[in-house]
Amino acid sequence: MKVMQKVNPILLGGEWLPSQCAETFHAYNPATGQPLSEEYPVSGWADCDAALKAAASAAVALRAVSGDQIGQFLTRFAERLEHRKGELVEQAHLETALAKTPRLADVELPRTINQLRQGAAAAAEGSWALPTIDTKANIRSWFEPIGPVVVVGPNNFPFAFNGASGGDFVAAIAAGNPVIAKAHPLHPGTSRLLAEEAHASVVDAGLPAGTVQLLYRMPPECGLRLVADHRVGATAFTGSRAAGMALKAAADKAGKPIYLEMSSVNPVIILPGALAERGQAVAEEFAASSLLGGGQFCTNPGFVMLFDGRATEQFVTAVKEKFESAPQSQLFSAGVARSLSESVRSLRASGAIAVTGDSGVAVAECRGANWLLRASGEQFLAAPGELQREAFGTAALLIVVRDARQAADIINHLEGSLTGCIYSDTNGSDDAVYGELAPLLQQRVGRLLNDKMPTGVAVSPAMNHGGPYPSTGHPGFTAVGIPASLRRFAALRCYDNVRSARLPVALRNPQPNGRMWRFIDGRFTQADA
Repeated sequence: MKVMQKVNPILLGGEWLPSQCAETFHAYNPATGQPLSEEYPVSGWADCDAALKAAASAAVALRAVSGDQIGQFLTRFAERLEHRKGELVEQAHLETALAKTPRLADVELPRTINQLRQGAAAAAEGSWALPTIDTKANIRSWFEPIGPVVVVGPNNFPFAFNGASGGDFVAAIAAGNPVIAKAHPLHPGTSRLLAEEAHASVVDAGLPAGTVQLLYRMPPECGLRLVADHRVGATAFTGSRAAGMALKAAADKAGKPIYLEMSSVNPVIILPGALAERGQAVAEEFAASSLLGGGQFCTNPGFVMLFDGRATEQFVTAVKEKFESAPQSQLFSAGVARSLSESVRSLRASGAIAVTGDSGVAVAECRGANWLLRASGEQFLAAPGELQREAFGTAALLIVVRDARQAADIINHLEGSLTGCIYSDTNGSDDAVYGELAPLLQQRVGRLLNDKMPTGVAVSPAMNHGGPYPSTGHPGFTAVGIPASLRRFAALRCYDNVRSARLPVALRNPQPNGRMWRFIDGRFTQADA
């Protein structure tokens, strides 16, 4: 007798309810290629509409909730994740094949918890909203919640960028908005566990029932309709350029803000003096960064520029040896493996040659070769669009240039990236070339690094995890870095000659909580107006 598998419920309006779906799906274990037993619904528009109704109601109720109470929710959520650490790590490992330790248990989950605590502090203090008061004109303004936020998480960070716990989630909630979390179909079970703890924390903190909701998957047409709905305040998306641009077109047509993180090759420029001084060490740093996590990082260094010469050939040999001695990369899914294969094939068709990696991609086993490709500066300039295609996985393209002039020409042809890095020597022989190239590179990236690989993204108030298109949809915003990340999910509102009792507390003359910084009559202060 066949046992019917129970379909996991969705989180709607404060309750775990059966989906009104007609279709279901399973996640896969990428280490084995086998489907997992849990079954999840593919939500149609009825589920989306129900989530929007609950979120719209919650958005109104949240306007009466203090920053301290929102901070209590985020703090409680962080505590609950700490208590459930073991189960979360096991589930994420099962669905992604990422290492339990150090990746999931010692790096990503602590980072996620840290983000929640930073968001709690920002919500409670309130300075992120930039309350501004002109006492003479009696005009006051600040950033207020924008409304329900749809958060679409990626495949590569099951905790830190998850729609139900990651940085976009934290920023949206800390700014006072409800969240409709769209789980990634590669790790729905992890998203469910996170949403369970988020929902329990909503109850603990006494927040409106629809503050956090979870949908696992939906047809593309429902996703496009969701981000364009009149009840949505904004959307945050992390994923492929194709999907991101489709969502952006739908949101833009409806006049809805959408914040996108998409493709990025993260150029690394290694100057001759750095190679002469410490070429072997730089090769080891690059190989380690490129191989990390199967190359499935948004800040993976996929594009390296080197200057023609003996030291560069030694660097190429050293990296080749590192790539060949490492095992094939474990990828998140067969889809990722196919995409990597297609990207490498496209790069080679455009003139890049394989230094190593010809063992190919094992799609069924979700594994990929460690690809190292190279092309000349002339080849790049003949096909700049094709030779800066992102290859998501362990694949890097080396561009060998003649001189600084050609290097500058190539930089001027680069699309936007999240990061850009320049390695130079410590005795000053590279300073002149650095001075020529750094200003150009800085215009192409959101974060400029010196002498370190870009794969680490510190959860720091000074961090910018954004950049020019196509790395993001708008270069003025960041997905990491509190308080700046909160302002994506806020609307600037002004009060002109409004009576004091009718103003938000933060815009009245008395200091609201003893901590908030306000811009009063031309200066930042914590004093009364």
